[in-house]
Amino acid sequence: MIDDSRKALGEFLRTRRTRVTPRDVGLEPGPRRRVPGLRREELALLAGVSPDYYQRMEQGRDLRPSDQVLDAVARALNLTNEETRHLHNLATAARAPAQPAREYSPEVVPETTLRLLRTMTVPALVVGRFLDVLAWSPLAGTLLGEVTRLPQNERNLLRLLLRPEADEVCPNRAETVAELTAMLRTQVTAYPGDPSAMKLVEQLSAQSAEFATLWARHDVEEPTHGQMHAIHPLAGDMVLDWDAYPIPGAPGTILLVYTSEESSIDAVRLELVASSPQHHRPFTN
Repeated sequence: MIDDSRKALGEFLRTRRTRVTPRDVGLEPGPRRRVPGLRREELALLAGVSPDYYQRMEQGRDLRPSDQVLDAVARALNLTNEETRHLHNLATAARAPAQPAREYSPEVVPETTLRLLRTMTVPALVVGRFLDVLAWSPLAGTLLGEVTRLPQNERNLLRLLLRPEADEVCPNRAETVAELTAMLRTQVTAYPGDPSAMKLVEQLSAQSAEFATLWARHDVEEPTHGQMHAIHPLAGDMVLDWDAYPIPGAPGTILLVYTSEESSIDAVRLELVASSPQHHRPFTN
């Protein structure tokens, strides 16, 4: 696993270096530039480290960069706060002694959270560490429809949106898949060696060229808030805002709550779904 961590660290640095142009950091491009982004030597100069040291970082060779060096590299690469945290997490994993694949506890939604979901009048989902849909509010169940009856191992947000028919219900499907893939990358790094995560990534990479391409970009994103654009057969086109809340006692698990601005057309359409006969049909989790 340690070799994988070093490889991931090197790949992350390479993808970020190729996105920074010389002009971004006040350098002249110069003639005959054959590589996208900055050269390793240029990045090393900006970060205040030797070219050989930085090259070894990208190659995943045996070294242990300090937090100060990582921060300097992050500044040179113009990393976001999320990307900087990710860089530190990768370096921490790469420094750790080699260990066998770690077994993490199964994800269980607390009973108090299930009780909360049953009382909620807005769509809400409990999403696990690696984007598995673990539980939902009644209105979310109505919006999800037949998805709620899929086997647990298929109720994964990425699996659902990578299906061919997903474009019909999610107009910005490609953008959402990219966002979710970045979230998954963040979580995989936070829970190194989790067999279920490695299996999920392997399966999605084999089944979807789209996912494989996105995964290779090494984008990272922490779930905080965003928008969901969906088409419902009864209510039509809806855009809902979502916010993510960590669930106490369930590390890595979040509660996604979807809302719309009061009196907006989206609120009216959501109310139409809530008043439909389908919303009052019983279903089992």
